[in-house]
Formats: sequence, structure tokens, C-alpha cells
Amino acid sequence: MCVVPSYLLPPPASLSLFGENCCGGIRYLSKHCAQRYTMIGDLLSKEQHDVALLQEVWSEKDFHVLKKKLGGTHPYSHYFKSGFFGSGLAVFSKHRIHDAFLYKYTLNGYPYMAHHGDWFGGKAVGKVLLNISGLAIHVFVTHLHAEYCREPDSYLPHRVVQAWELQNFIRHTSAGADVVILGGDLNMHPTDLGIRLLQSYTGLKDCYNETASFDGFEQGFTHITDNPFTHKQELIPFGGGIRIDYVFFKGSKSVDVSCESLSTTKGPVPGQPFPYSDHEALSTELELHPSEDGKGYSNQEKDCTTDKLSELVNIVTEARTEVKVGLHCAERMRYTAARTGIMGLALLLLELAIAAVPCFALGTEQPFPKASFYLLGALCFAILFCTTLLYIFYGMEVKALQGAEDQMRLALGSLQERLKAFPKGKYEGRSQTELDSRDPSTLEPDD
Repeated sequence: MCVVPSYLLPPPASLSLFGENCCGGIRYLSKHCAQRYTMIGDLLSKEQHDVALLQEVWSEKDFHVLKKKLGGTHPYSHYFKSGFFGSGLAVFSKHRIHDAFLYKYTLNGYPYMAHHGDWFGGKAVGKVLLNISGLAIHVFVTHLHAEYCREPDSYLPHRVVQAWELQNFIRHTSAGADVVILGGDLNMHPTDLGIRLLQSYTGLKDCYNETASFDGFEQGFTHITDNPFTHKQELIPFGGGIRIDYVFFKGSKSVDVSCESLSTTKGPVPGQPFPYSDHEALSTELELHPSEDGKGYSNQEKDCTTDKLSELVNIVTEARTEVKVGLHCAERMRYTAARTGIMGLALLLLELAIAAVPCFALGTEQPFPKASFYLLGALCFAILFCTTLLYIFYGMEVKALQGAEDQMRLALGSLQERLKAFPKGKYEGRSQTELDSRDPSTLEPDD
């Protein structure tokens, strides 16, 4: 796709975005599913955002219902397919979608935790490329693994790896972007490790922290206890609610981006006894304007001082530690599966040996009743089969965690080398603005 250079065309005055986790949007299982999708469609038709980023649209039929309903206001859309149920990610846009790509996270929970369902959903990050008034707008939508228990959080290593892969995917696919936008349910609190890792590496800004005007629940909560679809017991430790849904943004050398307003829905829909979802929807207005002399916030640059670089080293070290903890647990579970499988195999071989006795001793009767004999054999086979599958799964988990840990080790070594070689006298005479625009991921030891 040929994109006209941004300095030749004026950027749009604003870009409005909508984000919603249509949580529980499962046909025949979720409460008021059809009505809630109808209400979401009505809201999008009324407010006519430039881009709508939806998560947990598990049924492709529901996507097509929304697509038909929004045909007049959002003629362009894309549904990201992944996993067994689907990624649940969907994008609706007033502007043509020129390209789309999906990256599925390597770790996403456990298949035997069927009541959680994350593994079957195929969590991923989807990207669409928009060209608005000559500007290359890279829009990302994602949904990370849920946090079912804060202490202890058995899924934390998986979510940290997902955050690591997310920041890598954004950095490596947004080269040349004038504007980068990320929206979705990250299932992490604002100060959690994954959020700090994502923002520190990519330079993305949180709309809630940057907005000039906010209208919503206290502290920007998007998951509140008063919601009828919410499991209140999960939120009791956090008081009124938590903020786990986000819209992030970043400009470039040629385009400055600022957040003018951010708002959330506030509980039940007017005239209805229930809200759109168990998550509050986000609406934000971004202002885009040319930067002076191309000195805007570069797509490859962000704050970089010695303190910032040290902070990034600490964050990556913390992330690597969590991955190592997950790796130790996965290796232990793989060993347990292997040991149990060997026991099942030994019992099965013993059964076969017992079954062979009558063949070598004519007239000898079967030592066990046939029903019990066959039942015990079936049980041994089931144990062997299940443990084999678990061993394979945990082996894959170990490899994924080892891969992430290796990547973090390389990144950490590079950051530490750059930190040690950070020249103290070379930047004398430069303004603090120039110093703060350097990127730890691109900084060379002699630069």
C-alpha cells in the first residue's frame, strides 16, 4: 500500500475510539446475550466512533449481526479467528482497513482448566492498518489471560510472557507508523508487571493518565462490584472495582498525539435493567496534529535517561524472574506426568502379563473376574493416555517459557551493557528534551 507522506497532508483533527469487552457474550449460555449485542450495536451506531475495538465476541454469528447493523456507520470490519472458540477480537472502522494480521500467544493457560476457558479461546493480538488522510495508523486489539486469583496467581507467568510477546509484536510491526494505538482487556492492574513492561518498552501512553478530561467511575474502574454480571467475590479485596481495560497511544516524529477526553459507561443502560457487559466500555478522543520540524515523539524513540534505562533493566529482571518461577512449576508438572505415566504403563503391562497366563497354562482360569479385569485395564490405558497428553503439553509449555526467558536474558544483557557504557560527558551541552527522546532499545554504547 502506498501511503502519502504525512507532511504533505494535514492529519485529521481527531480520532475517536471505542473499546469494549463483551464479556459473557456466549450464545445460549450468557444472560441477555442477544439484547446486549443489540444495545452495543445501537451505541456504536449512535456515537459513530472512528474505530471500535471489541473483545470476547466469541460467536462469529454475533459478529455478523453487528457487521450488518453497523454497515451504514462502520462499513469496514475484521474478525480475528483463532483457537477453538475464536480469539473474540473484532474491529469495526469508518475508514478502510488496508491490512490485518493476527499473532497468537504461545502460552494461554491450561486445557484441563475447562471452566476458565482461556486456552480454548486462543488469546492473541490482532492488528489492522488504516490510512487516514495519508497517515499510517497502526491499530492493535488484544485480550490477555484472565486473573482468576490474585494471590496466588498461577497464570502470572503466562500473562507476563503474553505481555512480553505483545510489546515485541508492537515494536517490530509498527515501524513507519505515524500513530500507534492499542486497546483491549489486558487483565492487569495499572501498576502490574505486565503493564510496566509493555509501556517501558514500547513508549505507549495510557489514555487515563494522559487525558485532559475524564468522565467515568472513580480511578477509571472498568470492572466494578455493582455490575450484575460480575462475580463480586473476586472484586471484594479491591473495594469498588479494578481497571483492567485500556486504550494506549503513541505518536511519531511527524505527528503529535494527545488524549482530549476519556469516558466510560456507567452501569445499566438507560431504559434497561442491565449494562452492556460486565466490563465498562471506553470511549476516547485523540487529537492529532503535525509536529514542528519533525521533532515529535518518534516511533522509535522514548524517554531515555540513566534512571529510565535502570528502571527498564529492573522491569525485565522482574519479568525474567516470574518466567523462571513458571518454568520451574512447568518442569515439575512435566516430571509428575512422566512418573504417573510410567506407573500406568507398568500396570498395563502387568495386566497384559496376567491376561497371558491362561494362554501358557491350559485349563487355568482367569484369576480375576472379566468385568473387573477389563475395567482395570481401561483405567490403566486412560492413565497412560492422559499423562502422555499432559507430558506433551507441559513439554510445550517448558519450551515456550524457556524461549521467553532466553529472549529476556539477551535483552537484559544488551540493556545492562548499554547502561554501563552510558556516556556521562557526551551529552553535555544538549538539552534535556533531546536527552529524553532517546530509546534504550536503539541506544548504542557509543551514542
